[in-house]
Amino acid sequence: MTTTNVIVLCAFAFYMVMMIVIGAVYSRNTKNNEDYFLGGRNLGAWTAALSAEASDMSGWLLMGLPGAFYLTGSGDIWTAIGLFIGTVLNWIFVSSKLRKYTIVSGNSLTIPSFFENRFKSNGVLKIVSAVIITVFFAVYTASAFSSGAKLFATLFGTDENYSQIYVIGLVIAAAVILIYTFLGGFKAVCTTDLIQGMLMIVAILTVPIIAYATLTYDNSFSAALTAKGVTDAGSFLNPFTLDNPNKVISGLAWGLGYFGMPHILVRFMAIKSDSEIKKSRKVAIIWVGLAFIASFLIGIIGRAYLAAQLDDTTSETVFIRMIQQLFANNGVLIFVGGIFLCGILAAIMSTADSQLLVTASAISEDIYKGTFKKDASEKSALFVGRIAVIVIAVIAFFVAINPNSSIMGLVSDAWAGFGAAFGPVVLLALFWKRSNWAGALAGMISGAVTVIVWDYIPMVSTADGLVTIGSSTGLYSLAVGFPVALVLMVVVSLCTKKPDSKIVEEFESIKTITE
Repeated sequence: MTTTNVIVLCAFAFYMVMMIVIGAVYSRNTKNNEDYFLGGRNLGAWTAALSAEASDMSGWLLMGLPGAFYLTGSGDIWTAIGLFIGTVLNWIFVSSKLRKYTIVSGNSLTIPSFFENRFKSNGVLKIVSAVIITVFFAVYTASAFSSGAKLFATLFGTDENYSQIYVIGLVIAAAVILIYTFLGGFKAVCTTDLIQGMLMIVAILTVPIIAYATLTYDNSFSAALTAKGVTDAGSFLNPFTLDNPNKVISGLAWGLGYFGMPHILVRFMAIKSDSEIKKSRKVAIIWVGLAFIASFLIGIIGRAYLAAQLDDTTSETVFIRMIQQLFANNGVLIFVGGIFLCGILAAIMSTADSQLLVTASAISEDIYKGTFKKDASEKSALFVGRIAVIVIAVIAFFVAINPNSSIMGLVSDAWAGFGAAFGPVVLLALFWKRSNWAGALAGMISGAVTVIVWDYIPMVSTADGLVTIGSSTGLYSLAVGFPVALVLMVVVSLCTKKPDSKIVEEFESIKTITE
């Protein structure tokens, strides 16, 4: 092993041990499910804001999205724009009302329990939504594990042993995330997210700025792009240069996913007061705006900066390779580069831990305690939750075990699934008192099924054989699944029995709550 690798490993080891220590510290104060899954609803503004955004911005922010920009240029910026708009709307319209409603509606600890308490479906919505969470989060968590494995394989592997190092990296990433999530629960996850959110933003802003300054010291950026094989720098930098007209719609549609992301929504539920939400909103919007700008710059500047050009398989490692190339002259610089590489590790860990926790809460609180053993003690429910963390991590491990897994592809599938299945239900639950449990059920199922059919079932005949509708049209499944679910929820709600007076009274009571 080279000296450079040893120094980087030392930085990684220091960082990962610090995360585990945080988990151990918070394990002492975790006594029941509300502590483990919502931290006692006591998050402060900064912790809530950075935890929500860090848990959202997984390895795809620093690997998947920059990789797309690297390959295709500014045409993929519509995804970042859509996500930014979705973040802003989610914080403005959903955060405060969801927090209040989950408290009034039976002190709901999870999104499935909120659906159940809001619509009173005799357990149907709780079970269906918990199953959807388990399925799609297994895929989403796998994307984070794959990001961690690619990070290790790129840093410490060679062409000959890449697959073996990938698996070793997968084991290490999964083990560290599993340990501190298992020990400390929600408070440990949110505290580590706060640290990781700060590290991420420093890393992704610093690296492209230094790279750009180096590139343009005695040359223009367009000339640097041309020198690296970009035949038309103007088109590469033009967001309206599109290989498919559906790219704008598909990119903007990513923003719809935010309304249905359980690991983000649960942060809103855990904030300690409405005044803290207002502070969190400002911090989160600024953070995410900077993050998307930086992600874009990493991909675009990396295309001109890197000595070796990347292909479809390696493009998602552009940020890693930029750090390696920038910080390579001496031990101090290498260690600094190692800390910046921990920013990627931070992005990976901050999302995977949240997803594991939300999935575990769905299994423990909604399936085990909410359906099969309603008289379960807090101790046994907490035990089931922790076992669920292990089981989902193992499933995600095997989903991610293929070194050729696409980080952006895995995230895209899970994001569409949650956005279509839960997004319309969350919005109508909060803003339309006529919505009922039958409509919510129709919305959930139709949204999830539309995404699965659109992305996974080959049914369009082409010269190369049968392909999926998504592949043949280039239209993101969320752009179809969300409106399908929304329309069906409205239609079925109107065609079935009105909510009873207690449900309507509870809905109206949210308007009078002040803090």
